[in-house]
Amino acid sequence: MSLLNLDARWRRLNDPDYACPCCGRRFSGVFDIGFEEPDAWLHGPRSDDLLRVGEDKLSSELCRLGERRFLRCVIALPIRGSDGESLFLAPWAEVSQSDFYAYLDGSTQDGAPVTALTATVANALPGLGDPGPGTLQPGSGLERPRLEFATGPLAVASAEGISFDDLLDIYAAAGQDIRPHLTGS
Repeated sequence: MSLLNLDARWRRLNDPDYACPCCGRRFSGVFDIGFEEPDAWLHGPRSDDLLRVGEDKLSSELCRLGERRFLRCVIALPIRGSDGESLFLAPWAEVSQSDFYAYLDGSTQDGAPVTALTATVANALPGLGDPGPGTLQPGSGLERPRLEFATGPLAVASAEGISFDDLLDIYAAAGQDIRPHLTGS
C-alpha cells in the first residue's frame, strides 16, 4: 500500500467509480500534460499528420521552424509516496540542426551512435519555471527521448519526486484545477 492511499483526495483521483458531488466528473488516475507544438510555432494547430507552412513543418514528433529544430520529448516526475506513479510532461525540446539530423539518422557524422543531445525546453512548463538547458536521452524503439536536467528545480523534482500537492498545483497551473473535485463534499 502506498502512503498516498492515506490521502482521500489520492484515493478519489484513482477511483474510477468516484464521481465529484458537484458536477459528476470522474477520474482514472494521474494524467499526463502534453504540448501540441513548441511555443515559438505561430502557424496554428496541426490538424493532420503534418502541417506545412512554406518551409516550416510540424508533425506529432518533429518540428522545423526557420533555422530552428525541435523534437518532442518526455520529462518524468515521480510522485512521492505513490507506488511508482509519475507525472509525464511531453514538451518540445529545441536542439541544434546538426543534433536534430544526427538524432534522425541515429548516428553522428563520424558514425558514433547518438547517446545524448544538449536541448532546451521549448514550452513554458506550468508551475515549474524555466529549467534551463538539459540533456536529451534518445529513447529505444518508438519511445520519445527523455529530457533530463543536471541542476535546478526540475533536476531535484526528477530525482526526489514531487508531492501530491505539487502535482495538483501543476495541474492547476496547466488549466486543469481538479482540487475542488477531489474534496468529496
